[in-house]
Amino acid sequence: MAAILARAGATAAASGSLPKSTGRRRRNAVIVAAATGTGQAMPQEGALERPAWSGETPLSRLVGALIAFKPLYSLMKTAEKWNIPWREMTKKVLESDVYEVFERIRDPKLVYPDYYLSPFHAYDEGNLSWLAAAEAEPATMSIAKRAIPEATSIEEASQIVRGSWLNTIEEHHQKYSGNCEINDILDIGCSVGVSTRYLAEKFPSAQAVGLDLSPYFLAVAAQKEEKLSRQNPIRWVHANGEATGLPSDSFDLVSLAYVCHECPARAITVLVKEAFRVLRPGGTIALTDNSPKSKVLQELSPVLFTLMKSTEPFLDEYYMLDLEETMRQVGFANVCSILTDPRHRTVTATVPY
Repeated sequence: MAAILARAGATAAASGSLPKSTGRRRRNAVIVAAATGTGQAMPQEGALERPAWSGETPLSRLVGALIAFKPLYSLMKTAEKWNIPWREMTKKVLESDVYEVFERIRDPKLVYPDYYLSPFHAYDEGNLSWLAAAEAEPATMSIAKRAIPEATSIEEASQIVRGSWLNTIEEHHQKYSGNCEINDILDIGCSVGVSTRYLAEKFPSAQAVGLDLSPYFLAVAAQKEEKLSRQNPIRWVHANGEATGLPSDSFDLVSLAYVCHECPARAITVLVKEAFRVLRPGGTIALTDNSPKSKVLQELSPVLFTLMKSTEPFLDEYYMLDLEETMRQVGFANVCSILTDPRHRTVTATVPY
């Protein structure tokens, strides 16, 4: 399999559909977001609009055929390893009182979208399982380490990735909000609350709400939050981000962190519309996710891009969607897109007055 993929990648590079990656390790060492204030170089965009392994290219179809085999699909989950205490963190969650929190937080009447019930991230039950919830935080930590592999620790990588994202949100809001303060924050697709906690710490005077479709993820988020002392405790809501049930014009900031690439295009559009509805005039939306224009992602090795596509069933739809134009069509103004680290972009926009 590796040999087939290697030949496919080499053929694509030779034909011009996949950029060559000569010296990629050296370049990656200096690609860190300037928004962190470190004075390091800005992340780089690649030569393409999106990776050659996405969409309906020959390389993309080959990858799709390979990962259709169930044994390979399962194997890919463990192909990448980082220096993260994965088993220890998972064990701690599974042996906690999280099950009691689950009963309190779950809405038994919630109807799940069809796409949410499919196998996902190599879990047969998708996000509706205890194992997926227990492993979510170490998996989230790996996002930062993959983005900043030269970081000396997981903590340093997370500070760079999350710091750049938060600074971008703050700068956009200050520039376009018309002096509207951030008093209410909604984090859609909050998972186990990692992004929600970062937002709450960045804007400590605001009331933050973490919303997710998985009651398993929310139980883990809420159980951890109960042990923290916070001026404004985070509120957790089990609901569908496409139809939150929350009042219109009730938030100053809506965030979707690493959510859109996990959804079909139709769901992304509805999520953006719902964010527009619940935001106040002058409010800011911030979507951070994989960047189709990332030089690093465009130059991934065949094994790594196959790993990515094997656990992300809607990745092609995400890469083919013009997210910025979708936001404009919904009604957002001041749409800005910036690479906030070598792999990820943050797209911000404003609800007009």
